[in-house]
Amino acid sequence: MSDVIVQSGQEVVGVSRITGPIMIVEGASNVSYDEVVEIRDGQGNLRRGRVLEVGEKTCVVQIFAGSTGLSIDGTRVRFLGDTLRIPVAEEMLGRVFDGLGNPLDGGPQPLTDHYADVNGQPINPTARIYPRDYIQTGISAIDGLNTLLRGQKLPIFSGAGMPHDQLAAQIVRQATLGAATDAPASGQVEQFAIVFAAMGVKHDVANFFRRSFTDSGALTRVAMFLNLADDPPVERLVTPRAALTLAEYLAYERGMHVLVILTDMTNYCEALRQISNIRGEVPSRKGYPGYLYSDLASMYERTGRIRTSEGSITQIPILTMPSDDITHPVPDLTGYITEGQITLGRELDHSGIYPPIAVLPSLSRLMKDGIGQGRTRGDHPRWGAQLYAAYAHMQDVRSLASVIGEEELGEVDQKYLKFGRAFEKEFVNQSLTENRTIEQTLSIGWRLLSMLPKDELTRVSLDELKNYYKGDDADH
Repeated sequence: MSDVIVQSGQEVVGVSRITGPIMIVEGASNVSYDEVVEIRDGQGNLRRGRVLEVGEKTCVVQIFAGSTGLSIDGTRVRFLGDTLRIPVAEEMLGRVFDGLGNPLDGGPQPLTDHYADVNGQPINPTARIYPRDYIQTGISAIDGLNTLLRGQKLPIFSGAGMPHDQLAAQIVRQATLGAATDAPASGQVEQFAIVFAAMGVKHDVANFFRRSFTDSGALTRVAMFLNLADDPPVERLVTPRAALTLAEYLAYERGMHVLVILTDMTNYCEALRQISNIRGEVPSRKGYPGYLYSDLASMYERTGRIRTSEGSITQIPILTMPSDDITHPVPDLTGYITEGQITLGRELDHSGIYPPIAVLPSLSRLMKDGIGQGRTRGDHPRWGAQLYAAYAHMQDVRSLASVIGEEELGEVDQKYLKFGRAFEKEFVNQSLTENRTIEQTLSIGWRLLSMLPKDELTRVSLDELKNYYKGDDADH
């Protein structure tokens, strides 16, 4: 092993130890955390890595493409003196890249002089604009009861085998159509862009999204970053950051409204746990590193609107809950950082309901600020509270009916059961191609509420009952 003292831009020959994608280099000083390195094996083949940890005389290097073919004595490590940067340009829309930003579609590298740090820059809280602009997804369970706002981070909590990919694609397709509909007369729909990042997903999932974007006509406004299941796991740690780096450029420097989809965050966290275990770090809950919360926050918080730009970043992370356990560290910590969650229910999925959005455990914390008069409709806030309360009460009635039998229930409780079935079949359930306006969503909700006695509707105003209630005991 070389005794060369390394300066940035210089090279050391030979390493101390190689374990999986982790390499220990001794004799290194003046090396920075997150610094990029070039690694060459005995045949001169080049691969890249970055510095994970720096000591007085040693540093830990993470190799992006894995360590296959590297030897302790024949490996040459060159420290480049800078963090990992990727080219960013509007021309990246319509292109497909790997997790490190290298083209996968056979096209050239983006022609640009603008290279951005994949770690991004923290947003000054005083520069943030509070999200208030409603995004119409065309999905009643979201628009009506878990409203998505521009600049919000709203994850989808799902499980193995559930249609979270179809739901995300539908949101993208219908939000894109909404952006085109709301465009100014100049027709500048190019101001809406989608950045899609896949981490450890199967080839058919990546192909599904590509087909969905093509069929919807949105492909020209989509940049895809793909780290597939057979790609190096260590690359998954960079993939979402590379995608968010492009999103920040498009939003804050080019003034676009950018929707970022990250799937599957559980695969990302598994890769982080794997690297942590190789490094010998003390594990925390379920073997994940103790810094999982701050690591996730470093990506989720790269979302929002700022005062110096017209653009915005809206983020929809998708994660599959192991064993459908919402208390698992990945969904648990994600729920703390983000502004709510869209939770998919296994029972609804088995009943043939699409999208199987479980209304009660789902939440949009910013919903109250993006709905109401001048945004959606004046009755929306109280309508939503009433619909939620009625469905929650129906769940209690359903539990009681499972014990004593439905025929033993009172007349009002039987109406609640009827309401609950209709709510799931007519409000939550809709086809993959059904794009509902907010007026249609509100109309369906009022029709369902009219199945209940007027005295049960205590959360809406008398004027709203007069205007929208069509039940048997309506005033004539």
